[in-house]
Amino acid sequence: MKTIRTGKWIGLSALMLLLYGCGAEIHIRKGDQSFALGEYQEAANYYRRGYSGTPSKEREIRAATAFKLGESYRRINFVSRALAAYKNAVRYSYQDTTVYRYLGDMQLMSGNYKEAEKNYKIALEYDSTDILSRNGLLSCSLAVEYAANPTRFIVKRDPVMNSRYSEWSPVLAGNDWGQLYFTSTRKEAMGDDINPITGVKSCDIFLSVKDENGKWTKPKVIENGPNSEFEDGSCALSPDFSVMYFTYCPTDPQLPRPATIMKSARSDASWSTASPYSDVEDSLYNYAHPAVSPDGQWLYFVSDMDGGYGGMDLWRVPIGERLLGGENLGPDINTPGNEMFPTFRRNGELYFSSDGHPGMGGLDIFRAVATSDTTWNVTNMRAPLNSQYDDFGMTFEGDYTRGFFSSNRGDARGRDHIWTFELPETVHNLIGWVYEKDGYELPGAIVHLVGNDGTNMKITVRDDGSFTQRITPGVSYLLLGTSKGYMNYMQEMTADSTEQDREYVLQFPLSSISKPVLIDNIFFDFDRATLRPESTESLDELVMLLENNPGVTIEIGAHCDYKGDDNYNRRLSQQRSESVVKYLIAHGIDKERLTAHGYGETQPKIISRKIAEEHDFLNENDILTEAFILKLSDEQQEICNQLNRRTEFRVIRTTYGLFGH
Repeated sequence: MKTIRTGKWIGLSALMLLLYGCGAEIHIRKGDQSFALGEYQEAANYYRRGYSGTPSKEREIRAATAFKLGESYRRINFVSRALAAYKNAVRYSYQDTTVYRYLGDMQLMSGNYKEAEKNYKIALEYDSTDILSRNGLLSCSLAVEYAANPTRFIVKRDPVMNSRYSEWSPVLAGNDWGQLYFTSTRKEAMGDDINPITGVKSCDIFLSVKDENGKWTKPKVIENGPNSEFEDGSCALSPDFSVMYFTYCPTDPQLPRPATIMKSARSDASWSTASPYSDVEDSLYNYAHPAVSPDGQWLYFVSDMDGGYGGMDLWRVPIGERLLGGENLGPDINTPGNEMFPTFRRNGELYFSSDGHPGMGGLDIFRAVATSDTTWNVTNMRAPLNSQYDDFGMTFEGDYTRGFFSSNRGDARGRDHIWTFELPETVHNLIGWVYEKDGYELPGAIVHLVGNDGTNMKITVRDDGSFTQRITPGVSYLLLGTSKGYMNYMQEMTADSTEQDREYVLQFPLSSISKPVLIDNIFFDFDRATLRPESTESLDELVMLLENNPGVTIEIGAHCDYKGDDNYNRRLSQQRSESVVKYLIAHGIDKERLTAHGYGETQPKIISRKIAEEHDFLNENDILTEAFILKLSDEQQEICNQLNRRTEFRVIRTTYGLFGH
């Protein structure tokens, strides 16, 4: 009896396995049908049952089903489940080696860069020409670099536009940018059916507007015009906001229906019933994600039609012309991966998203600037605008560097949501001081500021002689410090183009017209009138000062201390003043504007208030005669002798060239 009973159960188990296996086969077949129609959520449900019902010894079937399951989840952004499915495909030795690249893609989007790198390398061992695996491998290091060195953009999930469903492709509109269109699958969307592609309601276009206080109101579905019972979304507007172009995705239980582009015209406050942009003969390919160039002349779009580089490419046609004859944007933008969601900034910059260019994982946002009719300079927008997830669909608030974009970061089911972005304004400040050379601040001074961007202004300094002026990054400026009774002083500068806040400090030491001015750091060889090389910097500054004050004539006066014979000192000081004059003439100053005079020791230094503050043994108006100096200590005597050994200039007149010479 025991043997009979055991055999009975063995036979029953075998029958159940056979029936279960047949059920698994049916599920897999139904999954294939749904996948062919683009119904990836439905396909995933069937493949999951088929995989579970397939015995583990059926390795080939399990591997193929796991791969199909991964493909289904990947297409609906369910990264964690796609990752698990691809791992199972590899575990059961799936034969299509692209599984390693897709597994690497999911690991990259999960932030597991070491494992992603390992699988991209395996993919390249099978196919060293695979551009997407090569770019994925590069992305493993770029993702780390971009995250560690983010840009200054600030991104936040918007508190008003989002629901627990998906929202994406925001578009700002209106003369005051007070309207925001976007696409959503939230429960308020029209129609009651669940879309088999996504597993939620079909998406529609929604609108939020700002109220009188500048606050965004609760979004409402557009009840007339573009929306239908099928998928409607990813819209774009003409520059005058009068025409809407959008993606339309009908569904059919019998065969795939490619996406197409529709258009609707605005009249007063309502939109007209939508009509196809594409011709009927264009329907073999997908056409989606329209964008209108800022001049209103071109329609940019996404398509998988022949002549591309693989996946979805970016194309364009003149407004009104057939999409099928579109112009591909070329290899600077398009890759064997997917390039999607083009949008424009008013300055002509094109923004799009790609999973084919190196990036941080998933779709990254890129900026493209045209360098010719056929070439583009493409830049990854880096973190925090980009993440390891899908980031796409930027819209700018006019000329400001702020607006909205969409991302599925932080959502376990991979649903998209609306985020805000803003680049904090970069502040570059110029801080300056205007003061008397060898003296104090000049509160009555004025600084003239001229920039190569058209800036032309006068700045009045504060009581302490200082001023602060905001300037524009990347602009070159010419500044002229002026004050009554003083020579003008010119400065040139260029503000960095850096995005970091910066402060620049400039000083404007103005030379008096009414009293001698010390020429700092003029050095001669001992007992000679030969200028030493370290004198060049000060003399060059004097050359520039005279060039900026062409009406001034000056006397160069050289002075000695009391040591030595009077005649010798006078002769040596004369020679030294003449050396300075010769230098100035050699550097372009008219000799008629210059006079040399050697004073020897006949004009001892008169102590100014500033010098008195620097030396506590001296008082303002002290005269450094020989008798005065000899009463001091040896160290103090040397300081005074150094003060007497000086080269100065004195303004003789300020009208040179006005009346001949």
